[in-house]
Amino acid sequence: MHTALTEPTLRFPLTEPPPFGVPMEVAPGVLWLRLPLPFRLDHINIHLIEDGDGWAVLDTGIGDARTQDIWEAVLAGPLRGRRLTRMIVTHFHPDHVGLAGWLARRFDLELWMPQAEYLFSLALQYAPADLGAESWRPFYRRHGLDELATERVLDRGHVYLRITTGVPSTYRRIRHGDSLDIGGRSFQVLTGGGHALEQAMLFCPAEKLFFAADQVIAKISPNVSVTAMEPEENALGSYLHSLAQLRRAVPADVLVLACHGLPFEGLHVRIDELITHHAARCAQIAEACREVALSAAGIVPVIFPRVLDEHQTGFAFGEVLAHVNHMLARGELAEAADPEGALCYRAAG
Repeated sequence: MHTALTEPTLRFPLTEPPPFGVPMEVAPGVLWLRLPLPFRLDHINIHLIEDGDGWAVLDTGIGDARTQDIWEAVLAGPLRGRRLTRMIVTHFHPDHVGLAGWLARRFDLELWMPQAEYLFSLALQYAPADLGAESWRPFYRRHGLDELATERVLDRGHVYLRITTGVPSTYRRIRHGDSLDIGGRSFQVLTGGGHALEQAMLFCPAEKLFFAADQVIAKISPNVSVTAMEPEENALGSYLHSLAQLRRAVPADVLVLACHGLPFEGLHVRIDELITHHAARCAQIAEACREVALSAAGIVPVIFPRVLDEHQTGFAFGEVLAHVNHMLARGELAEAADPEGALCYRAAG
């Protein structure tokens, strides 16, 4: 769930984003292209890295007609005469991979992507119409979601198919530790879990540029969720481990170019804030479960007291369950019986 946080010690070299569809140079040989999203989080930042006679594109935007039209206008206008050389996609979420199939077909682009992210995108592309509904429905009901909320969460898979254009049948795999040469500059590939399976980030040590994808964002915390496909996953543990690795691998003084919000400086400060944020959320859950046992669905309004739309409900439930699984792994919660049959939790000790 994207949740607002404060950033009093971060520095923002640019105070305003560019208009949608208008590329802006954010560093030498790096363009920032902002594309619209039809969600509460209303934009994604696409980055283009100079690559010989053209531009390598980092992520694609959502797979809808509006975004296709923006890409056509940008390539016929501001980027006219410069081709797209390759497409690097950080992870399988639709705002990042949504136009990968269309861009590959339209501009004959090769896709570069981590294997887990590519295969999951491919699996969703060819998923059956029910997308696991019959086997997943009991999972959500067992965790306390009512019938209507369960159906809304299950329908999110169909939404994914409506806002993506597939992925090419072949791709080039990128791995943690790889070095990519883009336009004569060396970029280190870093990957991390939690928000996605194997989300890719790029770090250019020589120019102190860190393309953070969704792993570290200035003003919001990226969604870290558990789904019915992997119900026991400790996604939050994976995310916190990734943050600790990034703190060791990437210096504090880089320019962070994330896929949402403004570019910023203060990576280590922001990492510490995110770790503190999740610790506080775990403490909030423990306190709520101290006097009464609560299901994951019952914890949702404790953590997200505002009214949630259909899109946000699924994210909120998944994020709560990520915290619950992490706390179970750490012995901070214990399962408790519920007369209605839902799986509930009490604070341990």
